[in-house]
Amino acid sequence: MRKHITGFSNPTVKYLRSLRDKKHRRRAGQFLVEGLRLLEDARVSGHLPRQLVMAENRAPHALIDRLEGEVETAGGEVITTTPDILSKITGKSNSQSVVGVFDEFETSLAQLDRAAAPIWLVAQDLRDPGNLGTMLRTGDAVGAGGLILIDDCADPFSAEAVRASMGAVFTQGLAQARWDEFVAWLRSGPGQLVAASLRDAVPYRAAAYQAPCFILVGNESQGLPEAYEAECDLRVTMPMNGRADSLNAAVAGAVLAYEVLANIES
Repeated sequence: MRKHITGFSNPTVKYLRSLRDKKHRRRAGQFLVEGLRLLEDARVSGHLPRQLVMAENRAPHALIDRLEGEVETAGGEVITTTPDILSKITGKSNSQSVVGVFDEFETSLAQLDRAAAPIWLVAQDLRDPGNLGTMLRTGDAVGAGGLILIDDCADPFSAEAVRASMGAVFTQGLAQARWDEFVAWLRSGPGQLVAASLRDAVPYRAAAYQAPCFILVGNESQGLPEAYEAECDLRVTMPMNGRADSLNAAVAGAVLAYEVLANIES
């Protein structure tokens, strides 16, 4: 199906603009993805947008042509509009020439298969969408099964988080839960919960990691609550040889993930 839009007051434009807001994304169950690179990553990973919005009179591009054809074949909608309207939709003056609208993914713990990968990342109360996207990207790099978001994390479907993930939002499993729900799910099967900590911790390079290993990081400024750390099967410490007393949450998760990857026991 094809549509051409020329007016800023068009209901479709208003709807697409609304997806920049978390409240409207949740209500609609859809999110925006901007730029050909991310859209191509999604396509390769088996995800096609419900709607594909393109600037009119764009320069020919083989990847966009293929994406356009596949969206139409799948029953999606292809929309052309002016560059100004596309910028209005994305909120950027230098908007990319193509935007996709995707359905949000199922994010319950029940849809995860813990046996699908030896490593999983878990973030508690992570507020920065850039850090969230970086953790998704790290998970993809180390072959993790996905990212589990605990308590009040940033929205994984925000434009900032999706952009920071560099397409990993389409390759990684994603779940959202409260802490008690997560612990009950984790303890219902195999799984080692590991966190960086100073409480009764062992050096991170001397620890015995076991699959499936769930690597837990906390809030950027507060870290993990003491009760959450107490629930962990293993607490590890990473040396801080300079004046800084801690690493960025996403960076700490990445360092620990690579150490687990190198030394995990199946």
